[in-house]
Amino acid sequence: RKHLIGTTNNEIHGRSFEEIGIVRGIVVRSPNIFQGLFGALKTIIGGNIATYEKICEQARSEAYDRMVQHAEHLGANAIVAMRYDATEFIAGVTEVLAYGTAVRFTN
Repeated sequence: RKHLIGTTNNEIHGRSFEEIGIVRGIVVRSPNIFQGLFGALKTIIGGNIATYEKICEQARSEAYDRMVQHAEHLGANAIVAMRYDATEFIAGVTEVLAYGTAVRFTN
């Protein structure tokens, strides 16, 4: 797998590029029974919910990897204007979306 540059910036200093198109990676997650139970108990006590934090980080990482795969498939060298979004579309089920603009260097 080649190494792609990923940035939230709209430019890459010193590089010219052409836009290829929007790329995305989508993951839909819900906690398993044990994660849900431990997370629910932690909401009563308060504080950081490490179980949910781990689920969220795994979802973001997987969405990012899928976005990179999409960009590679299009022949991109980089992804600019990269962002994450998350939406709970039914109780306990969240969509995590990583998206940006795939570009190919011209210099």
